[in-house]
Amino acid sequence: MATTEQPPASPSEASRPSAADLAVAIVDEVERAVVGKRDVIDLVLASMLAGGHVLLEDVPGVAKTLLARSLATACGLEFSRVQFTPDLLPSDITGTLVLDLATRTPEFRPGPVFCDVLLADEINRAPAKTQAALLEAMQEGQVTVDGRARAVGRPFAVIATQNPIEAEGTYPLPEAQLDRFLVRVGIGYPSHADELAILEDRLTRRSVDVTISPIVDTPTFVAMQRAAEDVHVDPPLVEYALDLVTATRSEPDITLGASPRGSLALVTLARAWALVRGRDYVGPDDIRTLAIPTLSHRVTLDDEAWVRGTQADDVVRRVIDRVAAPTWS
Repeated sequence: MATTEQPPASPSEASRPSAADLAVAIVDEVERAVVGKRDVIDLVLASMLAGGHVLLEDVPGVAKTLLARSLATACGLEFSRVQFTPDLLPSDITGTLVLDLATRTPEFRPGPVFCDVLLADEINRAPAKTQAALLEAMQEGQVTVDGRARAVGRPFAVIATQNPIEAEGTYPLPEAQLDRFLVRVGIGYPSHADELAILEDRLTRRSVDVTISPIVDTPTFVAMQRAAEDVHVDPPLVEYALDLVTATRSEPDITLGASPRGSLALVTLARAWALVRGRDYVGPDDIRTLAIPTLSHRVTLDDEAWVRGTQADDVVRRVIDRVAAPTWS
């Protein structure tokens, strides 16, 4: 039987960087601004490649806004920022109808949500009604204004920030909205060496801003998102992820465990994480690494655990230690 040989790849195709190579280049570029936080950059980029939203929860001054802006720029995505305040209205986010004086007809003026990456800065400073304006966009990729649904476009990611230690004048995010975030991430203080490098770079640069260059454009980023869907996940690892999520529903310190959305989030994020780490397959360590940022904000602690000062991260870590990971002989 005759066989047909495939033509060799053209030089341009052979030299074209893979999605994993592009992800590394994006992280390298962002790390010029956000020094010493490569794991965090990897995680936020993986979340964006997985089509998810990110909640950055940390104290002021650790580069939450800088991380969001730098990633959007390096990925070639349109960036918008909304400062959430107690007087912010839902229409300030979604847009509103205004009267066109020339035609005497109402015209829709889109809000900042119509972008690729929306930074919701200090999201917990706005009341629930305004926070809820993002729910439809985050889950369904659209907003409804004056009874008409309008798509926000693709790609679309919300990166929200909040300060976990300051409760005065804040409105805690409801569980339904927390569940819409693919991950909750803390950045943390830089090490002594990294902070010294930041100071020295600032003196050498003679400028406040670090110039970030686009590594890819929007169509290429969308192609990277599609490439993440091709990352292989063995069936035992899918079951392992489900076992972790199921175990949160029977943990004594938890009154409400993670929902099926948590299972989907863990598996979906693991594929994008493997891509960012340069692999076309998911391993058990990927599931273990991602379980806390993916599941801890999806569980509700009981009152006794809360009084004892138990953290959701600690409870999910106990679940990880208790549930056996699959092995291959």
